[in-house]
Amino acid sequence: MLHVVTGAAGFIGSRLVAALNRAGITEILAVDDLEDGAKVRNLAAAEIADYLDKREFLAQLKSGRLDGSIEAVLHQGACSDTMERDGRYMMENNYGYSKALFDWCREQEAPFLYASSASVYGAGVDFAEQRENERPLNAYAYSKFLFDQYVRRRLGQTGAAGAGQVAGLRYFNVYGPNEAHKGRMASVAFHAFHQFRAEGRVKLFEGSDGYGDGGQLRDFVHVDDAVAVNLWLLENREVSGIFNCGTGRAQTFNELAAAVINAASGGDQAAEDLARRGLIEYIPFPPQLAGKYQSYTQADLGALRAAGYEGEFMPVKEGVAAYVAELMQA
Repeated sequence: MLHVVTGAAGFIGSRLVAALNRAGITEILAVDDLEDGAKVRNLAAAEIADYLDKREFLAQLKSGRLDGSIEAVLHQGACSDTMERDGRYMMENNYGYSKALFDWCREQEAPFLYASSASVYGAGVDFAEQRENERPLNAYAYSKFLFDQYVRRRLGQTGAAGAGQVAGLRYFNVYGPNEAHKGRMASVAFHAFHQFRAEGRVKLFEGSDGYGDGGQLRDFVHVDDAVAVNLWLLENREVSGIFNCGTGRAQTFNELAAAVINAASGGDQAAEDLARRGLIEYIPFPPQLAGKYQSYTQADLGALRAAGYEGEFMPVKEGVAAYVAELMQA
């Protein structure tokens, strides 16, 4: 029986494949779109049973060729560019494709774990998984929100029992290894590291939305912590629902920049001191992001903890140090 990972050559998907390998699972069907061939480096060390293009995979599902052969589907594939303006492409890729996989898994009673996003909360300040807190600001966020709504309706109609596990994870600001191919959509930690190496400083936005310079707050979560939640769900197939996946701890961009600089330079200085030395520089807030920017996110982990997840999440200082150590070896 195959474990299917979509987006398998991508950021979270490739780390998930590696984690499955460490758990002794190699019967993996890797599904992706390798139009960007640079992503293959993320899978070079992995053990998989087969690879399929995402279009061929969907065609094989619809033809019935894969009936009875899949243990679980871990659906990480999506267009994650929050600045993508082609809403038609976004909805087809993120919403329509996800619906097709979900419906097939329900028919086969196969577990279906999928990537949602904290972007569904928009500029809100309440981050519990409830409809009244969800106000997406762009096409990407809307595609994720609408699929969550589809899942909710289907679970409400039939319930999870007897139809296979269904669980969505609303990833907050994920950072860590294997994200280089994402370009401008790679994490703040990734860009801060390369900026510091190239220019000797890290640039952050000036204050906005009532926050001071570099004081905007995000819930930054290491990719391996996000992967750990996926593996826990695989082991606890009675758990279904939509869950936040973050640390539950909002930290400033200043803290993240300081963690990057200190890890790269062997120092241990506060952001204020780094800014005075010119190692953190504040630049004007881009007008094109006005009204489209999340200045504060913090995962409410109540539902995930109530479901039984007891794993810990690395704070920025620890997680970024581990990430920078890997980046410096590349």
